[in-house]
This record gives sequence, C-alpha cells and structure tokens, in this order.
Amino acid sequence: MLLERLGASWTDLGVVLLAGLGAYVAVIALTRLAGVRSLAKMSSFDFAATVAVGSTFASVLLGTAPLVSGLLALALLFGLQYVVATLRRRNLLHGLVDNSPILLMAGPQVLEDNLRLARLGREELWAQLRLAGVHRRDQVLAVVMETTGDVSVLRAGEPFDDELLRGVRGVEHLG
Repeated sequence: MLLERLGASWTDLGVVLLAGLGAYVAVIALTRLAGVRSLAKMSSFDFAATVAVGSTFASVLLGTAPLVSGLLALALLFGLQYVVATLRRRNLLHGLVDNSPILLMAGPQVLEDNLRLARLGREELWAQLRLAGVHRRDQVLAVVMETTGDVSVLRAGEPFDDELLRGVRGVEHLG
C-alpha cells in the first residue's frame, strides 16, 4: 500500500491525530489556567519556556513522546511559568530570571561600554534606529536593550515620563 511505502500506517496517522488533538486542547486549557503571560515573550526566561512548550508539543504530535508524558511535561512547564511569574510580581526572583534593561544611547551619544555589555555592534544599533524611523542621531532621546533582547527607541522632543526608564542600567547618562 502507498501509505506504508511512505513510512506510515493508518494506525500511525490516527495516533498523531489523537495525540495532536489532546496536546492542542491541553495547551489551550493550560494557557487559560496559567494566563496569557505563560506564552508571552516578556523576558529571555519566558522565551525559553515558550520554546520548551513548542518542543514538547511537537514531540507529542510527532509521536516521539507519549501523550500522557507530554501532557505532564506541558503541565509542568505551565506550572513553573505560573510560579515564576507570581514570584516575579512579588520581586522575589527579578535578578535570577530577568536580565536588566540597558541604555545603549543617551541622546545622540552611543554608550560604547553598554553596547559591549549588550554584545551589540554599532551596525546592529544603526539597523534598530532605521527600523524605528530615525533619520538622525539627534532625534534620539534614548535607546534601550530590553530584557527580551528587543531594542526600544525613544525619540527626543516628545513628552516623556522618567518612570519609564526606572531600572534601566546606565540611565544616569541621560542627566
């Protein structure tokens, strides 16, 4: 039969369909229980957990992990995300699971030491400025590498709340 020549049987396909449906329902249910934050890219830790959930889901779907083991692994990952988010909210894990945002530019001045700390080159910084629609360096109030690795560009000449830069490493360069 053609299906068997392609490396599958009707039973194999049925198992994939049932496991995929079970894992899909579990991810939806666990996301609803643990909250949307559990799959958000708020920090590098969140990103790693999201990748682990995706990998576990794929393992169940492709049959390399049994459904029950996969569901337990998904529940564990979502449970850990929930616990870590709760502890973060109470400021108990901040330094352990989150990177600190870091100031890369203070106005038009590039902060070379902070650029090195962020392991970012000038060319990458210029690319981020272009993506933000910046035409000249004097249009920049601040550039921050966020805890997620994303780069935020704050424009000069626009109203600004200093509270937004609280906790950013190197903020003293803004004066």
